Amino acid sequence: MWSDCEPLWSGGWLRDARPVPSPNFGPRPMGMAVTLAVIHSISLPPGEYGGTEIEQLFTNQLDWDAHPYFDQIRGMEVSSHFVIRRDGELLQFVSVDDRAWHAGRSSWRGRDNCNDYSVGIELEGLEDHPFEAAQYARLGTLLRTLATHYPISQVAGHEHIAPGRKKDPGCAFDWRQLQTLTTWPDQFFPWGQTQV
Repeated sequence: MWSDCEPLWSGGWLRDARPVPSPNFGPRPMGMAVTLAVIHSISLPPGEYGGTEIEQLFTNQLDWDAHPYFDQIRGMEVSSHFVIRRDGELLQFVSVDDRAWHAGRSSWRGRDNCNDYSVGIELEGLEDHPFEAAQYARLGTLLRTLATHYPISQVAGHEHIAPGRKKDPGCAFDWRQLQTLTTWPDQFFPWGQTQV
């Protein structure tokens, strides 16, 4: 863990997050600014919380035979920059300076390949299960912290950047609560501008 004497950011790693380095990342395109935060939801197995399976998936250590559901995702190599657990614990898997593998085929406001210019944030949860107050609080703080170091000017869900293919964070996610916590204007959020 980092000490309070260390800088808040070091090489794209946030001091306040527990580092769990993933091998699933690559370089961003040269000169590409991080302008988009993509909100996801994940639980492994679906609807089960508190285990180590998310960490195992993002570090290529998941036992594919440990649960029948894992057959559906067998062999996947994915990652996100951050995960926020149900209790608000913040984990970081990839430096924000690097390109995590969270968005897949995607487009937002006329720009394709969202992985190139976004930070991926996973909330432990399901699309139709309410998220915890501790998760919203941590997410609001994380977004404000990111925006002090990176030119974040847009926030969208996986469902917005990959419509028809993805549904997360889903109907249970309270976007207006997130806006209140960040104090960011409408244009930062999915309803603030029509997608081109």
